[in-house]
Amino acid sequence: MTMVETPPPLPVRDRAAVQDRTAGALSPMLRRLAEEQATGVLVREHGTLHLVEGRVVHAESPHAPGLDVLLTAHGTLATTAWQRATGQADGPADAARLLLDAGLLPEGALELCHLDALYDAGYFALSPSSAPGRFRYTRAPRPGPLPSVPVIALERETLRRRLLLHRLWPDPATDSAPLIRADPVATAPVTPRQRAVLDRVDGVRTAPEIARNLGRQAFHTLVDVRRLSAAGLLRPIPAAPAPPPVPPAPPLTVTDPDIALLKRLRDALEAL
Repeated sequence: MTMVETPPPLPVRDRAAVQDRTAGALSPMLRRLAEEQATGVLVREHGTLHLVEGRVVHAESPHAPGLDVLLTAHGTLATTAWQRATGQADGPADAARLLLDAGLLPEGALELCHLDALYDAGYFALSPSSAPGRFRYTRAPRPGPLPSVPVIALERETLRRRLLLHRLWPDPATDSAPLIRADPVATAPVTPRQRAVLDRVDGVRTAPEIARNLGRQAFHTLVDVRRLSAAGLLRPIPAAPAPPPVPPAPPLTVTDPDIALLKRLRDALEAL
């Protein structure tokens, strides 16, 4: 008699166990991707995280200056050198490799600026969002010169930064709204670094825009802005109030004279 072997059951994800592992995570999806050692791009509302085998190798956000700004703003690298490298490369990692091979960029400076840009953009990418993230699987790129960080390390640093900002000044409106100077009751002393931020407050720029103008990390500028807010030296422009709702049109009422007129019009049309 022929024995038919029953195939093993397909694996089933334990949802309860997954929820336990992702409890308290800033992004449960990101935590699951790290556990799966996934490679690809996670797009969130305020930024993008690039993963290779579950580790973050690159981060981008419209609210944070990129690696190019941090490298070129203070003379670490000539702007023309970065532009030539990016024109010949497929991405920041390839551009960095070209610059290292050409001896135009010290390896230590590159790693430091890369990690600064990664944690800076990662802070915004992991901020609360009103839309779900989207992940696109890609092939693993060849090993590059840029270091990666574990997801858990990025989450811990993001939480640490949130707590620091809240302790300095609890109003988060200063992080994203245009800033204006305030009239303090008493003149508070400011550091040269804070003075550079104050000099760029014009009622139009936001804190991230000031950071990009200065060539600094956005988070460090948020720290300066919250300290200046706590000292009463600047404040955000309040958002314009929403227009009042349009009242509904009154219901149409038909009176007895209107009914009589409609009947006469009907009789006239039938007589034609």
